[in-house]
Amino acid sequence: MTGGKVDFALIREATRLELVKLLDGIPGTKAIVWDEKLAGPFSQVADYAFLRTHDVCKMYYINNSKLPPNNVAHIIFLSRAHTQLMDLINQQLRMEEALGGGKKDYHLWLVPRVSLLCEQRLEEHGVHGTFASIRELPLLLYRLDSDLTSMELPMCYRDLHLGGDPTCLFLVAQALMTIQGVFGLIPNIYGKGAAAKQVYELMVRMRREMGGNEPQVTPQIDQLILIDRSVDLITPLATQLTYDGLIDQFFTINNCTVKLPGEKFAAQSNSDSGTVDNASEIKTIQLNSSEELYAEIRDFNFSAVGPRLSHHAKSVVAQYEERHTAKTVGELKQFVQKIPQMEAYKQSVATHTAIAELIQERITQGIFWPALQMEQEFLKGLDTDKVNPFVEQCIAQKESLNTVLRLICLQCTVNSGLKPRVLEHYKRDIIHTYGYQHFLTLENLEKAGLLYPHQGRSTYAVVRKTLQLTVDDVSEHDPTDMAYVHSGYAPLSSRLVEFLQVPGWRAITGVLQVLPGPTLTETQQLPSALRQRRGSGGSVQSGLEGGTALVFFIGGCTYSEIAALRFLSSRVDQGGPEYIIATTKIINGDTFLESIAEPLPT
Repeated sequence: MTGGKVDFALIREATRLELVKLLDGIPGTKAIVWDEKLAGPFSQVADYAFLRTHDVCKMYYINNSKLPPNNVAHIIFLSRAHTQLMDLINQQLRMEEALGGGKKDYHLWLVPRVSLLCEQRLEEHGVHGTFASIRELPLLLYRLDSDLTSMELPMCYRDLHLGGDPTCLFLVAQALMTIQGVFGLIPNIYGKGAAAKQVYELMVRMRREMGGNEPQVTPQIDQLILIDRSVDLITPLATQLTYDGLIDQFFTINNCTVKLPGEKFAAQSNSDSGTVDNASEIKTIQLNSSEELYAEIRDFNFSAVGPRLSHHAKSVVAQYEERHTAKTVGELKQFVQKIPQMEAYKQSVATHTAIAELIQERITQGIFWPALQMEQEFLKGLDTDKVNPFVEQCIAQKESLNTVLRLICLQCTVNSGLKPRVLEHYKRDIIHTYGYQHFLTLENLEKAGLLYPHQGRSTYAVVRKTLQLTVDDVSEHDPTDMAYVHSGYAPLSSRLVEFLQVPGWRAITGVLQVLPGPTLTETQQLPSALRQRRGSGGSVQSGLEGGTALVFFIGGCTYSEIAALRFLSSRVDQGGPEYIIATTKIINGDTFLESIAEPLPT
């Protein structure tokens, strides 16, 4: 997974160095007790084979069970800084000490930083002094691809809008300082939304606190574009129609892996393209851009995936047919040498054909198509000001509550709110059909800016027209516009990024004024030595043609937005920059709403 001008692999290497420092600072055999939510993302930084080279010989999970017997010298609890996890660590420590089992040193590593609340909780439990060391592991960014990194903060949007907790903004600013430490100071900064402005101000403060100790690295990134998720709440509510987007929508991609029904892959169960859990018949597949076929089709509109897979299947057959044309010993030898590569290619085609079939089954069942048609009408601004008969029908038939809420929130967002009687009608029907326990979720959606009474004239029509958000007759097989990712709707956020380059944000000031939050256009002055080396004065104009732009989504982004930005990157020959993407978390309509919903009592 090596990429273009800037590769996030360098961030992973910097994180690994921090990890190695901590590991090698504890001589002797070690067991790591993982926060389960960290284990997956951490695999993007260091796998078990790497950890073993630093004397890690056992791995367990933080839970309310006692640790298995072990004879290591050190036990390291590696955890997010959450007080509930400190309670579990306390339980495991107590059970471990009760067993005796020889002298051990205990260590606590908190990700991404040590929290005063966590230390206080450990003191309340009386175990703070049990730890030989308490350290922070500043794991802020997890590389998912050469052009894509995530902070794995799924609750960022909720924390900001429901809890009023700005911690994630501080972490985003820290992550950006880490990026600048590796790739150099970013001279041009643009942003839209309140969170974008706050992150920029935190970066300025952090830079000031560094004094003259900034890394003297020649800048490799020309622009930083900060996008506050609240500026575009339409895109995460719309159904993604790319291959990656639909895999995530139906099966959820976590840390570049997806778990799928195993029966589709029964014939491949002995292959190495994934692992099958026979007990539950689940197939775990790694989605990795080092696999050429996946890299080729991941951002395709799903309607273009079938024909492409068919083309590759024919290519596999043609390759195997070559054995009949081999006449000499030399030709046979050449064919035999190609067999491992051909087998891997055949396996790849079979795997993605099976995934495409699973997606096809999902989209032909239930209400997928009629719901998508309803979405498309809302996105075109049609009949958004009244109770929608299709939504009423979905509620009456008790369709998935997530589907119902996505449609209502989308209708609300494009209409700048719903008329009070329409809003009350929907709320009453939902409570009556799905239960009073969802009342708090409806309240949360209002606080989060997704479901609220109408506030003046709708601004969506102006935004849609100016930014060309809906495109008729978009080509899904040979796209010329990013709107192919939603079969006719261009993600508002990605369109803003596109318009920044041409014709520039000055040409759309009217739209920027009606979108929520302030607009940023700032510069960071480079030290004189770096300016001379780079041949740039760090002005607003530098880097607007070509170069590299980092788009950072605060509050999450979707695979459709990633595909849209990669589409723009594919047109660098037209003078635009190459885009790299960072986000607090990759989201889809369901995971976004689930992060805002009030958890039901178990």
